[in-house]
Formats: sequence, structure tokens, C-alpha cells
Amino acid sequence: MSTPQATARLQLHAGFTLDDACAQVDYYADLGVSHLYLSPITRAREGSTHGYDVIDHAVVSPELGGEPALLRLASAARARGLGLVADIVPNHMAANPANAWWRDVLAQGPASAWSAYFDIDWHPPAPALRNKVLLPVLGEPYGVSLEHGAITPQWDDDAPAPELEVHGQRYPLTPSSVPRGAERQAWLREHDPAQPAGRQHLHALLERQHYRLAWWRTAPDQINWRRFFEISELVGVRVEDEAVFDAVHALVLRLVAQGVLDGLRIDHIDGLASPGGYLRRLSARLADAGASRPAALRPDQPYLVVEKILGPDEVLDPRWLTDGTTGYDFMDQVGALLHAPQAAEPLRAFWRALTDDGREPGEQLRAARVRMLARHFPAERQALVRCLEQLAARDLRTRDLTATAIDRALSALLAAFPVYRTYAEDAGRSPADAHWRAVAVRGAATALAAREGSADAALLAQLAQWLDGDASDPTVLRRFQQLTPPLAAKALEDTLFYRYGPLLSRNEVGASPDRFGLSAEDFYDACATRARTHPRAMLATATHDHKRGEDTRARLAVLSEMPDRWLELAGGWIDALPGGITRADRYMLVQTLIGAWPPAWGADPSGWAPDALQAWLDRIAQWQEKALREAKLHTSWTDQDPAYEAAAKECLTWLGQDAEGRRVLAGIAGFALELAPAGMVNSFTQTLLRNTLPGVPDLYQGTDLWDFSLVDPDNRRPVDYALRAALLAEASREAVMDLAAPAWQSGAVKQALIHRLLLARQRTPAPFTGGVFLHLRGEGSQAGHVLAFLRQHEGQTALIVGSRLCALRVQGYARGEAEQARAFWGDTALRLPEGGPRLSLHDALTGRRIRAATGDVLPLAEVLRDGPAALCLSA
Repeated sequence: MSTPQATARLQLHAGFTLDDACAQVDYYADLGVSHLYLSPITRAREGSTHGYDVIDHAVVSPELGGEPALLRLASAARARGLGLVADIVPNHMAANPANAWWRDVLAQGPASAWSAYFDIDWHPPAPALRNKVLLPVLGEPYGVSLEHGAITPQWDDDAPAPELEVHGQRYPLTPSSVPRGAERQAWLREHDPAQPAGRQHLHALLERQHYRLAWWRTAPDQINWRRFFEISELVGVRVEDEAVFDAVHALVLRLVAQGVLDGLRIDHIDGLASPGGYLRRLSARLADAGASRPAALRPDQPYLVVEKILGPDEVLDPRWLTDGTTGYDFMDQVGALLHAPQAAEPLRAFWRALTDDGREPGEQLRAARVRMLARHFPAERQALVRCLEQLAARDLRTRDLTATAIDRALSALLAAFPVYRTYAEDAGRSPADAHWRAVAVRGAATALAAREGSADAALLAQLAQWLDGDASDPTVLRRFQQLTPPLAAKALEDTLFYRYGPLLSRNEVGASPDRFGLSAEDFYDACATRARTHPRAMLATATHDHKRGEDTRARLAVLSEMPDRWLELAGGWIDALPGGITRADRYMLVQTLIGAWPPAWGADPSGWAPDALQAWLDRIAQWQEKALREAKLHTSWTDQDPAYEAAAKECLTWLGQDAEGRRVLAGIAGFALELAPAGMVNSFTQTLLRNTLPGVPDLYQGTDLWDFSLVDPDNRRPVDYALRAALLAEASREAVMDLAAPAWQSGAVKQALIHRLLLARQRTPAPFTGGVFLHLRGEGSQAGHVLAFLRQHEGQTALIVGSRLCALRVQGYARGEAEQARAFWGDTALRLPEGGPRLSLHDALTGRRIRAATGDVLPLAEVLRDGPAALCLSA
């Protein structure tokens, strides 16, 4: 199997199994992808909708159809020339008694054969947790739960030993805590929580277990095992241990060796103790597995990509053996490219006035990090402080550093840390690590007002030395490097991006609140770097983790071309909405309504189908509840404010049911429909770039038509494949791509664009696999709105042409008024480089021949005669 040329991400679960994926092989093959890219296939918790809560790495999930279904999918895919790439989860598993490894640890404690598989501190400071695992699973404090019967002993007739049932889960009892030969009914009566004596015996029994049942609120303060982020249902796995690595990867490596899988996507690489070491080991094992594959399925090199969030000035560690990232970096870059930089200040000024908060985004992010450290990760922070205190005690020069002082400086350093983590491992420091530590130290010094030569400045310098990967205790370094990633993700993606909203289209996974727009030159530099260092990296514009759909973002980006008018309209709608929630929250709601309004709906309330409108408002309500709770300003997941949340829902009820509210919603809908064609133009450019620039284009399920989804679970709704297959079959029969207005409104034009771009990659592969990559600049009055890139290899040429920051002025393309739209280009042209193609080009989208007007000059009105983008191939 060759290297992936284009992937299609599929979200598997009980409602969409491997056999359901098998039924769509023909569709994706006809569309032009080369590989199906599957969400985790190993056994997860019953009912899992995402597969990241793994309970057994050794088997293909029975809920998905098991290994037989996977083999059927692989066979069907091979028959159509497709391969399979699978997402794997080496960092964590479900902390659930259905997980046999975890269950044995709960029953046997440190003596369990699996106890070293998880990151558990068996000797924490709290005496009550010595040789015990904290299980923060109770809905109320322990004593209250005991009295209310939330913890009940169970002994099934056919079971050899009793268990404990807690909120529907069955937990094991350590064998020594149940007397041999105990009579079932007598034992149950003795431990009956309905009786005072029974509760005493039950409590005594619980005290003899290798776990401590506790109120869920104890987790942040007392957790003594590594979690995934702050999720106490997911426990960290010590995959750096070779035995653990082998157990976690045995199945997928066997499937690679058998030719079933062709590549792997590694989830949350930053959670691992040693990402570089892990990738070296995995690459070696993949190479061994690849050598065992059937001869016809041996790729030149195994495909391996990692889920990694890069900061604006951060690059993937060059020491890593990987093909690149899964595309969050590209998603941010292409999004920023479509936002007019000059709109940033008026939008931010409007936001400052709404919130009465003049802090810069960076300072607000630091505040979010401070909150996360204090309220969500105190146990992890204090564990690191204890390690640093012990390290300090080993040296006479540092033994006077107290835990309090270390905590103060460390917290400031963590709050100022500018990227997800450093990668100082295997005693290997890198210049990038040193740079980011220095940035963090400067930020921490500012926050602490630590002048040069002060005690705090000296302590920060000492912390930096301990954390440089050379002189540090390995445990200190590991704890630090495994704390910064969840802190970064939760503070930015899951806090600030829900509380800071000048324009929500720039609040996306992989983005930075400090970067609003990106110049064409900077975008080209990023693409050229990717072409040079990771030419097989994924290019994504939608994922299972995105905050809002790719076309929702593209529509909202149009607002950056008209900030003054937008803010005037938005101000009126904010004032019109019920005032039970803040103006800032009303503004974010208005943006969401604008971005997600279905383009096929009108603006006249009399034409709205009541059931469809209510279903759509319910989706908005689901987003709103999550957004408000993630923001943690007026309500949160842990401390909900029912009154505030009710007031937020009342806004949507008012819009949907009140006469005045429906009038306001009609105004919002009318403006959304006014923006829609320009948003489609942005989407057209975004789709063109994803499918033609250096890298492997990734298509997220369902986004082959317009994607106006919101944050999960909304972005994981069922996909209408019958509709897509019918549209594709109709488009495939046409010699010319349909660019009429109905095709734009339905999304058929987007699907046709993807189809023709992917077919062009298949038929003319050389330019898309290497060679020259050049940025061409336009000439003429509209030169600043031209995007043009030339790719040449092995005598073949691909010219990629699109538009940016002019969607409003060329929206006629999406209205079926191409003549009006192309007039915008006037005298603007492209000049091909010397030594470029002298033969005519043909547009892979329309089939037209395109010739230079004079010499090497290509008029934009000719290249973009019918649509806002073109892929021209040498004839």
C-alpha cells in the first residue's frame, strides 16, 4: 500500500460500526480518498461514542463488530484500492472496573501484576491513601453516600465472591477482606447499609480495600494517579515501560504486519513521559511489522502521525520519528489567512467594552492558567512541589528552599509557560526547550515582580536549571512535562476560548488568542516549512475536536471584512435579547446563530418548519450550556448556577416562540443569509488549499457538504451518506463542474470541488508529492487578494489559485453571478516564473484550457472566470 494521498476520518461507535464503514467504501473510493482514517478500534467502555476510553487494547471492540468486521472492512477497502489508518490511545485507559487491568489493581493493590502499568503514587502524603487508589466516584460525600445507600454490597447467585455496587458500577473486593466460606445471605445482611450496624461493617470492609471511595469533588485535591487532563474516568498508562508498550501495541502491530492497517495516528502524544523515545520505539516496531506484510502491501515507509498542538512560533521536534501532525497547525494557519488583520482592533475594542475588561488576551490566558492550577490541578501541582522540595534538600545550597516558596515560583512559571511542554528527555536538551523555558521564566518574573537579583528571581533560575533535562531528577522532569500539557489545553481551549470572543471563528483548537490574521507570505512560509520537514503531515480543517464547523468559521471570517457594519448590527441584537445573561454571552450567542444558520432556510419566520427550527435551537442550547460551563465565569461543570443557565435558555426560547423574538431571529437569519455566499467563497478557498498544498488532505466525516456544526457532540451527528452518494453520482456524470447557485446552496459544489481535486491528485500525482513549491504574487489593483502557488515535479506542473479577504466582493460566484464576480479582478494578473510551463494549462475543476495572455502573464479574470478558485495543470 502506498503512502496516504488523502484520508477520510470516520467516527466509529455502536451506531456507526465497522460494517457501517464498510458500506461507505465505494462512496469514499469514488470521492477520491486513498485511506479511511478510523477513530480508535480497540474495546472501549460500553456505549462509548468516541473510543478514547479504552478498556482492552488487545481486542477490536465487539460494539464495532470485532476483528471479523475489521477484516471485512479491510478487504472491501483493498478491493477499491483504499487502505486503513487507525487512531490509537497509548496515553490512557478507562478508570473503570470493566477494564481488567484496572480491576485487578483495585482488587490486589500494589501486588497486582498490572499495578506498574498505571501512573499511581502508592505512598502519597495522606495516610488514608497509603497503598490505596483514590476513587472519586461518589455523588455525595462518603458518609452521606454510605447513609443514603449509594454504596451497596452485591453477591450474585452464581458469583464466587461479593462486589460493591456504586452508581451502577461493580467494584471488586480484595479477597482477604471476605472470609473464606462466608455464607452469601448472612454476609449481605451483615453489610446491609440500611441498618446502622450494617453500615459500620460496610465501612470497616471498605477500609480494608486497596481503594478509597470518595466524593467526586476530592479528585482535584487528592488524586494520587495521573489522569487524562482533569478527567477522573481516564487513568494514565506508563507506556514508556517496555512491557506496557508491548501490551498496548500488540494488536495494532499485528494488524499492520497482516496488512490490515497501513498507518497509525497517535492520540495525545504530549501526555507521554517520553514522546521522542516512544516514537523511536514505535517506528522500529512498525518497520519490523511492515517487513512482515504481504509483498503487495509493503509501503516504502510506515505512516505515522501525532496529535500535537503547536504554538504560533513552535515547530515539531525534529528529533521525533513521525510524518507530522494531524493538522491542527494547518487548520489554524488557513483560518488566520482568511481573516482581515485590520479588523482585529475594532473587534477587540468592542469586546473590551462589552466585558469592561481591558486585559490583553495573554494576561487573560495567564489568569485562566492560575485558576486551573488552583482549582483543577492542585494535586498534580503539589506532587511536583514535593518532588522539587526533596530535590532541593539534597543540596546544601538549596535545602533552605521551602515548599511554600517553591510552590509560589513554580505556579508563576507554569502560568507563564507559552507552549504545551518541553521535550527534555533521555538527557537531551534542545534549543527550543531552552527558549520556551526562558520565555516562561521572564513571564513568571513579571508576574511575581521579581527584579534581577531578588530571591524570587534566583528561585526561578533554580527551577529552570532543575527542569532543563540534564541536571534534574527524572521524576521531577516527568511530572513537570506531564502537567504542562493538560494545563495548557484546559486553560486555553476549554476555558479562554469560551470566555474571550471578539470573533469566535478564531477560537479553535490549535489557534492562539494573540494571532488574529496571517499574511499570505507567512502562510506560504509555514507551508514551505511543512513541505521541507514533514511533507506527509495531515492537513485538516475539521476534526472530531473542533469548536465549530469549518464552514461556520469560514462564514464568520467574512465579518472581518466588514467590522463596522457588523458591530453596529451585533450591538442592536445584543440589546434586543433578554438581559438575564451578560452582554458578552449574548454577543457569543449572536455569533453562533449567524455562523450556524442553515443556508437553505429563508429569513421569513412563516416559512420555518417548527420542528426543524426547534431541533436547531436545541443544538444551539447544547452548545450554549457547554460554552457557559467551560468558561467558568457564571456557571461551571462543577458549580452550576441553575438561574444563570435558565436565563441563557430563555434567550433561545424567546427567539423561537415570542413574536418579538422571532422578529429578531428573522433579522439575524437575514444577515446570515446575506453573509452565506461570501462564506461559501471562503470555504471554497479553504477546501482548495487543504487538498492541494504540501501534506496529506484529511476529510472529516460529513464535511464533504457544508459543515455548520458546533462543538462536540454536535460535530459527531449521523452523516447522510445516501444524499452524498446521489450528489456525487450526479456530479460524476457531468463533464463540467456545476457552479450554479443551487449547487452552492446545497453544498454539492463543495463535494464536487473535493472530488475533482482528489482525482487531479490521482491522475497527476508528481506535483503533489515533492519538487518545487513557489508562492506567486499577483500584479495589478487587486494583487493583495490573490493566493497563488506553483508546484512542479518530474515535468508536471500544478498552479493553485484562490482568493482571500475579498469574499464580499466576489460573492457573485456563489450566487450564480460569475460575470459580476470576475469583474472584480480587473487588471490583476499572475506572472509565471521564468522556466515555468510554456504549454497551455487546463483547469481541473472546469476542464477549460487556460493560456497566458502575453508571454507569461495569466489574467485573473480568465483563471477565475467561473469560480473563486482554480487548479491548473500542465497539459
